[in-house]
Amino acid sequence: MPHSEPIVVMGVAGSGKSAVGAALAERLGLAFLDADSLHPAANVAKMAAGTPLDDEDRAPWLDAVAARLGGEPIVVACSALRRAYRDRLRAGAPGVRFVLLDGPPELLAERIGARRAHFMPAALLASQLATLERPSPEERAVVVDVSPPVAEVAEAAARRLAEPLAASQ
Repeated sequence: MPHSEPIVVMGVAGSGKSAVGAALAERLGLAFLDADSLHPAANVAKMAAGTPLDDEDRAPWLDAVAARLGGEPIVVACSALRRAYRDRLRAGAPGVRFVLLDGPPELLAERIGARRAHFMPAALLASQLATLERPSPEERAVVVDVSPPVAEVAEAAARRLAEPLAASQ
């Protein structure tokens, strides 16, 4: 039976949002969307040049992501690093659940360094880690360690999402 709520797989660069999000979507019988595909070209160019996005850059992108979350249940890979960004996503999809992919900075940097043809340079990892505001209990988020293989991370996320909310905090 498919999951009935939209899900945002969130975290910093290198945490595996796209891979885990796709695996989780398949496991739950939902469509998958990488929110990076909704960034305007100017945002992609800015990040590729090593310049972090500011809130003005992110606003229209977050609105586009929220619009996709507000339809049929879906799994979306989206950094959603700050509470204000998650609040903006919740405005478009009040029932959204968040899965924070968490891992040691050394592992994240190693993964970013191994990627090819991705616009996010490793140099932006430090700014993303500094920006990350871990979800508070009322945000309906679960936290999953990204150290295991993708299939195990997706399995852990699915298991945590199925737990009653009070137990998953």
